[in-house]
Amino acid sequence: MDNNKETIIQATIDLINEKGAQMNALTVREICQKANIGLGLINYHFGSKDKLIELCVERIVNGIVENFCSIREETAGLTAFEKIDRLGNMTLTFLFEHYAVSKISILSDMQRPKKDDNTHKTYLAYLPLISACRPDWDREKVERKTFCLISAMQQLFLRHKVIEQLYGVDMMIPEEREAFHRTILHDILEV
Repeated sequence: MDNNKETIIQATIDLINEKGAQMNALTVREICQKANIGLGLINYHFGSKDKLIELCVERIVNGIVENFCSIREETAGLTAFEKIDRLGNMTLTFLFEHYAVSKISILSDMQRPKKDDNTHKTYLAYLPLISACRPDWDREKVERKTFCLISAMQQLFLRHKVIEQLYGVDMMIPEEREAFHRTILHDILEV
């Protein structure tokens, strides 16, 4: 990849991490200053600031999704349900702790789904755990239930205020979020 392009991406990721929830205030000038490049290079390489940010968010979330594989090793002594529960809670915690990045990632995947987007990578991380939890289900049912779980988790995140109004569950409070997630798991896995 072009050195300028990679420098811009890394500078933008650094700024996103620095700004956190205020990342919407991130300007092209800030990115260019951090990357030590001219203003025109962002549009030249990425088309727009929004496309650059989407790419950077995808990379950030992709790194987290790849870490899910190492989590499997840490949970070797747990039951399949306990593993899914733990991974789900870690996923939801990440989403809420990195709200702006997570929202961009999920909405980008919904607006422009791709074969290897972060939603699909998350789905692939959960698929073997669902299968292990319900070995009595055929492959198609495991795939559908995994899809339902990932969709439900995205909705728990995106619609957390509605969930609080409807069910009285404050998804911003970890204990309430974990209990609600566990209930959803029981519903989807039928256990």
